[in-house]
Amino acid sequence: MPPQKNQQSIVFSAGESSGDQHAANMFLELKAQQPSIKGMGMGGAKMAQAGIDIRYDSAGIAVIGVIEVIKHYGEIRKALTLMQQLVASERPDLLVCVDYKEFNLKLARFAKQLGIKVLFYVSPQVWAWRPGRVKTYGKAIDMMAVIFPFETAYYDAEQVPVRYVGHPSVDKVHPNHSRSENCYRFGLDENKAIIGLLPGSRANEIKRLLPIMLSAAEQLQTELADVQFILPQADSISDSLLNDYLNASSCRITVIKNQPYDVMQCCDAIMTTSGTATLEVALMTIPMVITYKLAAITYWLGRCLVNTPFIGLPNIVLGKLAIKELIQHAATPENIAAEVIRILLDKSYADEMRANLLLVKAQLGQGGGSKNMANLALEMLKLN
Repeated sequence: MPPQKNQQSIVFSAGESSGDQHAANMFLELKAQQPSIKGMGMGGAKMAQAGIDIRYDSAGIAVIGVIEVIKHYGEIRKALTLMQQLVASERPDLLVCVDYKEFNLKLARFAKQLGIKVLFYVSPQVWAWRPGRVKTYGKAIDMMAVIFPFETAYYDAEQVPVRYVGHPSVDKVHPNHSRSENCYRFGLDENKAIIGLLPGSRANEIKRLLPIMLSAAEQLQTELADVQFILPQADSISDSLLNDYLNASSCRITVIKNQPYDVMQCCDAIMTTSGTATLEVALMTIPMVITYKLAAITYWLGRCLVNTPFIGLPNIVLGKLAIKELIQHAATPENIAAEVIRILLDKSYADEMRANLLLVKAQLGQGGGSKNMANLALEMLKLN
């Protein structure tokens, strides 16, 4: 049944692990200010824990790349149909689309035709490719909430309503314990080198990148004495998927669930997939190497379409190559291991990287992204 008129409702649409977290944090802030507000939609465990009524679990459609999207097209189409039906039947006071760009653009257009307000959270990377999308999104939404300060100019230029709300990672990237405590808790020797493996939060990233990282770890184990490895397991990755690869490796990898920032804090160097994780590592000021690998056709299309010299978010924020990027054919165990060794053994190189990461942290500001998003939603609902 549609919600009662005295109870305002929001439909959330998040298709990936990071979006699930962002929507959850936003909804908790909303509930703190407006306890009667109702939330429902598509997402994952974090949104459910925050009190959002999950009508479609997005775990099965958290994919990236042309080939992967084609493989999962039927499931993605099913999810879109279900979400359109939800929006049409519930007639929410606001639709909040969190990232998951193409899917949410279609959903936003549908909602807009029904006269439902649309708030889009996390802009497509118009500064990297297809800046013309600013106009396309402008026709489908009522407000674009951006997470990097330089993004507002693209929307202002086309007179699309935009608000810089701050990057959500700034608020959440905080360890709960000291480095010494965390090393003790995780069974690590803080006086010996600790290397983190961040293979991603999507199943296809694990399949493509974890074997390469594990091979790099095996090389490091051969070349360095007493090196230790730790991996923070994303909520969206099953034990069975991870163990398929870990059990085949000669390295002992300590796997820790639900404590990513405590894990990062232990590390002297991190090998990470490209994505939000790179920004989180930057906020922790841990030296890293960024790696990524896509299906060949997806990579080729990306090369044709993307107009940015960098793939890593810290490098994009700084406008320079401060962190080594090993992409596609360069993403080899040998190259990854060589960069980690340089970070561990070349103090001036690691110190320069840390100084650059502090600049990234400064540019991202003081945070408050989730609260700013809640305030913006309430403003659109005319509740505050």
